[in-house]
Amino acid sequence: MRSVWRAIRDGLRVAFALLARLVRRAWQLAKPVTDVVGPAGWLVLCASVVAFLVSAVFGWTEFTFLATTLLAALLVAVGFVFGRATYGVDIALNPHRVVAGERALGQMSVVNTGDKSLLPVRMELPVGSGTAEFVVPGLSPKQQHDELFAVPTQRRAVIIAGPAISVRGDQLGLMRRTVRWTDPVELFVHPVTTRLASSAAGLVRDLEGEITKKITNSDISFHALRAYAPGDPLRNVHWRSTARTGQLMVRQFEETRRSQLTIVHTTRTPAYASDDEFELGISVTASLALQVIRDGTRISVVTEERMLKTATPVSLLDDASRIEPAPTRYASMRDFARDATRRLPAASVLMVVGGSQLDLAEFRGVQTLVGQDTKVLAFRILRGEQSRLSKVGDLTLVTIGDLADLPRLLRRVNA
Repeated sequence: MRSVWRAIRDGLRVAFALLARLVRRAWQLAKPVTDVVGPAGWLVLCASVVAFLVSAVFGWTEFTFLATTLLAALLVAVGFVFGRATYGVDIALNPHRVVAGERALGQMSVVNTGDKSLLPVRMELPVGSGTAEFVVPGLSPKQQHDELFAVPTQRRAVIIAGPAISVRGDQLGLMRRTVRWTDPVELFVHPVTTRLASSAAGLVRDLEGEITKKITNSDISFHALRAYAPGDPLRNVHWRSTARTGQLMVRQFEETRRSQLTIVHTTRTPAYASDDEFELGISVTASLALQVIRDGTRISVVTEERMLKTATPVSLLDDASRIEPAPTRYASMRDFARDATRRLPAASVLMVVGGSQLDLAEFRGVQTLVGQDTKVLAFRILRGEQSRLSKVGDLTLVTIGDLADLPRLLRRVNA
């Protein structure tokens, strides 16, 4: 008996799997047709079916006329989606990169690449969160039509323009067939930055490296002489001292290292009092990082969501344009900084950037992650407040209320 039930169960499983496969296949075949029907078209189709059912059940002929009229409207709409277009469409943005608040224009060029004239068509072009609509007139073969549009650049962002699509359909929106003609184009709206003095941003500037207190047997900063020990390289033997003392003497050096500046920027939404404060924080970080890159100092900029590219100023600003407020992923700033800097070189200078909603203890917690050789600066963003510089123990706290105050405060830090 069990074997019979097992056979029935296996047969039902196979039957259901086959049925599901047939349904998926049928849906794939029908999808090009169903995609043409718009929301209004589906509503009209459902209304006509309901009207037919009411007419059949209650014998009300008025609903028969209603259902017939609705179906006729659908049939008429079908004729509007047929037709073949031979367009060549190009989207050009001028320029591709702007600073927030600057003007950016775009141009969409449509040309008839075929041998026959084309009827007027409606073009839709998504730009950021909105959609621009253009009516392209009838075009003769090889004729071109241009449309200009403005791109909103009030706030820092990466704005996607495109893809451009042509729309065929009836005026009621029952049927709608779209054809994609271009790929999306990116417009980078960079954050507003301020120019800093070279010495203000570098903070640690050297040609051969910063001298540390660690003693090593091989470097370029001479420290002292000591007696030879087995295994010491012979190239470090100081022959004059050896001849004078009668004992092999070797040189010792102080270890040097290249300057490394790290910026830890939190993008947690609860850390900032407003969107404007968040944007001011991005501008502060971008201004600091830009000058450090120009100075040739190694730099790393990290947020909760990404590590910014710092190869060139343009790559940094492009990545800064992509920064968005992030949900809270770490229990504290210390946990975030520890995780973000785990694989980075040891920093000569560590900068921590956060909003007004962060307690001072959060900044001091980050300071405990580094040694005494590392200079730590905390940048607390309080938009609209008075900018000031203060010391909290070994921590230098820079309060920024306006981006224009940043160069002056950094000069004071160096002084």
